[in-house]
Amino acid sequence: MKSSFLALGRSMMGSLRDLAPIVLVIGFFQLVVLQQPLPDFIGLVIGLACVVLGLTFFIFGLDMGLFPIGESMAHAFARKGSVFWLLTFAFALGFGTTVAEPALIAVADEAATVASIGGMIANDEAARASYANGLRFTVAMSVGLAIVLGVLRILKGWSIQYMIIAGYILVVIMTAFAPREIIGIAYDSGGVTTSTITVPLVTALGVGLASSIEGRNPMIDGFGLIAFASLTPMIFVMAYGMVI
Repeated sequence: MKSSFLALGRSMMGSLRDLAPIVLVIGFFQLVVLQQPLPDFIGLVIGLACVVLGLTFFIFGLDMGLFPIGESMAHAFARKGSVFWLLTFAFALGFGTTVAEPALIAVADEAATVASIGGMIANDEAARASYANGLRFTVAMSVGLAIVLGVLRILKGWSIQYMIIAGYILVVIMTAFAPREIIGIAYDSGGVTTSTITVPLVTALGVGLASSIEGRNPMIDGFGLIAFASLTPMIFVMAYGMVI
């Protein structure tokens, strides 16, 4: 118990250290450049304290729970020796974590609102919900397939750079044919999918799997799944825009 409190204290100090540059930048430009007092100083202090606590508990929870369970499941699937169940788990993990991403939910809802205002879809609640859900599930499907592709790369020892280069060439080609209204959303989708929920579990899966397979280096082969998860949503969302 004592070691847990010490680890939590270290995590909080790390959060304070990481947030200090942001606070200094905002304070400098507000007080020195704009020469204006900070609005609602008490509210800012309370908000900053909430951010520090939230970031502390989030990072502590990752180290304590998500990273270990991701690596342990990767080890278990490697010992089981079933490629089918490993790939099924990889797809389900990518799909499930992406659907739950708060950033993706926010972007999809905003995109639906803008699309309805711009006349791309009907301006009613049902149409907006359908568009947002379609976008979310398209991105989630793409991330699930991306994790499957990344796991296959680890199993087979394929070179990541050529796969990523080929993917971005496809992105450039699709950009020339996709509707202009969907291109920005597609590019943003690659970033919002790799956020607070997806990254820890997917990274732990890759590192754990590479550590469990003879001849694989966790530093070389274990990382890179997030790159696939960032790339494929751009392709799938542009395809989604072409279809609808």
